This record gives sequence, structure tokens and C-alpha cells, in this order.
Amino acid sequence: MDLSLDLSMEHKVKKNAVVLLSGGLDSATCLAIAKSQGFDCYCLSLDYHQRHIAELDAAKNVAHIMGAVAHKTANLDLSLFGGSALTDNAIAVPEMESVGIPITYVPARNTIMLSLALAWAEVLEAQDIFIGVNALDYSGYPDCRGEYVQAFQAMANLATKSAVEGHTITIHAPLIDMTKAQIVQLGTKLGVDYAMTVSCYQADSNGEACGLCDSCRLRREGFAAAALKDPTRYKSN
Repeated sequence: MDLSLDLSMEHKVKKNAVVLLSGGLDSATCLAIAKSQGFDCYCLSLDYHQRHIAELDAAKNVAHIMGAVAHKTANLDLSLFGGSALTDNAIAVPEMESVGIPITYVPARNTIMLSLALAWAEVLEAQDIFIGVNALDYSGYPDCRGEYVQAFQAMANLATKSAVEGHTITIHAPLIDMTKAQIVQLGTKLGVDYAMTVSCYQADSNGEACGLCDSCRLRREGFAAAALKDPTRYKSN
């Protein structure tokens, strides 16, 4: 597992990588990092019938503007199971900080997305997958921890034809130990236009953010701590 971040020219390569792209701030930054390291990026999004469906339009736009080689959206209806405020409209999105694992946690979402990315990576003969998980800002999510990413990588290298034949898979989580302010600063340096990203858990169909949910709070605080203008379109504005 590669949790490090090296943007130096001498380490740049020209290989395929699958980048998980939600359309939010973190995944757009992750795409920028992968591109800066010389990868040809194949972006994968997941339509899991999430409440904030506007993020998928943002993902499509981000992939196009940032020069992804290809962008695919897989469809898998996780609202069939519910259990999360993001997949069950009967569960309200919290607008105050919570303790423990938040109700916005979607059971097995990152495992599902990484599995789909792994399948595409094998087809592309890509040995690198990028995911924008962050343990500091999302410490309540069990599938955003470094040990989870490491465990998935170990599984991937046991379960794939690619790895058995000697072409092992690396899961890159370059944002894992960064604060939101550090992520915003790095992305800005790499030319990310955060105005085109959607992070809000209950964004409307136009991508306008509520300004109240945990994701909005962390995003707003990140720009403030980075001393950068927040380009987010909030409903209250």
C-alpha cells in the first residue's frame, strides 16, 4: 500500500491507473495527484442511488475537465439495503456533529467501489488504484483507515490473475493523513477548480450545498484554515 505522496518529476511514470471519482473535493484532488505523477487516469464513479446524486454530474465534469482518459459510472442500487442517511430517504442527514460512526456511513461502500476498480484495473492491465479516503476528517468511517486500505490491497494481491502472474496491485491513498486544509492547498497548487466539485450530502439537483451537513462543515472549515476562498455554491447564498 502506498500512503505516501511524491510529486517529484524523477518519480513520474506513464502507466494506467484507475481513480475512484465521486465528484467531491477529495476525489478531485486525488485525480490531480495521480495525473501529476504521470498516470493515464481512468475514472470510475458509482451510482448507488445516493441522496446527493448531483455528485455524479460533478464527477463527469471533473473527469472531462481534468483530462481523464475515460470515465465510467457503475450502477449498483445500495438503497435496496438502506441503513444510511445517504441511501434511505427516511433517515435524515445530520446537521450537527455526531459521536462515533455517523449515520452517513454507507455499509461496504468503499469495499464495493474498490472491488469494481480492481476489476477494471485488471482489464486495463493497470497496477495502480487511487482512492481519496481521509482518516483525519472522516475518522468515524471504518473504511477510511490506513489499515483498511492495506488489508484490501493484500486481498487484491491474493485474488487477481494479475497479481498471481506477478503484476501486483498498489492501492494509493495519498490523502489518508492530510487535513482538509492541506488537501485544499495541494489541490489548488495542482490546479483543481473546486467550484466544479460537489461534496454536500444533500445537495440539490443543481449541485447547491446545504451548508449544514458534516461534509459541508468540513469543506468550509478546510478552505477557511487554508486561507483560501470557498467557491462552493451554498443554498443560503
